[in-house]
Amino acid sequence: MSTIAIDVDGVLLNYSAAYAVAWQRAFGALPDLHNPDAYWPRERWRVEHLTGSRLEYFRSHFDESFWSSLPAYDGAIDACLRLKNAGFNLVCVSAIDPCFRQARERNLHELGFPIERVFCTDGIDGPVSPKVPALTEIAPVAFVDDYLPFMRGIPSEIHVALISRDSSGSPNAGDDLGLVDSQHASFSAFADWWLARPVHL
Repeated sequence: MSTIAIDVDGVLLNYSAAYAVAWQRAFGALPDLHNPDAYWPRERWRVEHLTGSRLEYFRSHFDESFWSSLPAYDGAIDACLRLKNAGFNLVCVSAIDPCFRQARERNLHELGFPIERVFCTDGIDGPVSPKVPALTEIAPVAFVDDYLPFMRGIPSEIHVALISRDSSGSPNAGDDLGLVDSQHASFSAFADWWLARPVHL
């Protein structure tokens, strides 16, 4: 069975929406929307710039509860089910601390995503994506992510699909776009396109 590897935050689950809820948990009020087209949550929401102890306090709310309760993007669950029903095995490759793997898996499974396994990786940019070791092990036919720097160094036999969301301040521009095999507005759009191809890899 062929495998498709999928990033989670920004592809299947709405990290930006969850960020606002984490802010509300920390400071008592849901932030106002500032820029609906912003790629980064801190620019999407009208929030103060945090430093020092207040930043550490906010970060403490990105805990087990946070990582087990992110909402799904519209159409993402159905897209995964359609790919699964078409015979593809689905795994997630996520830049998340391994201590939150079970929370991430629980979040996905409780929402109804047919994900077989979650691989946790580092999240630091570099000349080679921190996701490459996991992708080399998995050897999927396709990898889907919304963060262009994580496309660097991926083996050429893997189809690289970029989810091009929220263009304001997006890192998804420049020469690295040459690493991408296809671009899509959402994971649902990727699934539509992938399943409509006359021959799957």
